[in-house]
Amino acid sequence: MISRISILVFNNVEVLDFSGPFEVFHTARSYCEGPPPLVELVSPTTETIQTVGGMQIQATTSMDHCLHTDLLVIPGGAGTRPLLNQPQIIDWIAQRSRQATLTLSVCTGALLLAKTGLLNQLKITTHHSALSELEQLAPTSNVQANRRFIDNGEIITAAGISAGIDASLYTVARIYRPETAKKVARHMEYAWHP
Repeated sequence: MISRISILVFNNVEVLDFSGPFEVFHTARSYCEGPPPLVELVSPTTETIQTVGGMQIQATTSMDHCLHTDLLVIPGGAGTRPLLNQPQIIDWIAQRSRQATLTLSVCTGALLLAKTGLLNQLKITTHHSALSELEQLAPTSNVQANRRFIDNGEIITAAGISAGIDASLYTVARIYRPETAKKVARHMEYAWHP
């Protein structure tokens, strides 16, 4: 059962990478059977986050207070590159991913996940502009272009930006039922083709 969905946010995060999945999972709360899951934004600190494009957001909680999650979403954006050199963030991602039921990376969030070693020997994808970076960080993996998302069981990687919505709808269908995901897509007026 998925009771907590945690979406990592950080400075220079790509807006649709986190807000698309947030909208999908938050909307799914109205259609899921049983208690609706908590959907939260988690950031490295309690400070205001400035996204790509300059939007300012406030996370629900900090990484220090998110000790457990059932579904971890790791978005991308220009801000992923500095995080690659921050061991405490990579360790947090690794720990939360290992204990979560599912981990979903969107766009260059896959780079952060690759840094943990959890993508080794998997079929994976990311934004088309970062495929070679992903190959360097996960040399034993099969990096695939032209894929909206790839499901490896406990880890799903999505291509860039809007692909996070498709991967999130797919995840809703997997967690609940395909009909639930169709209701969410219809509510969002999103042309989803599962």
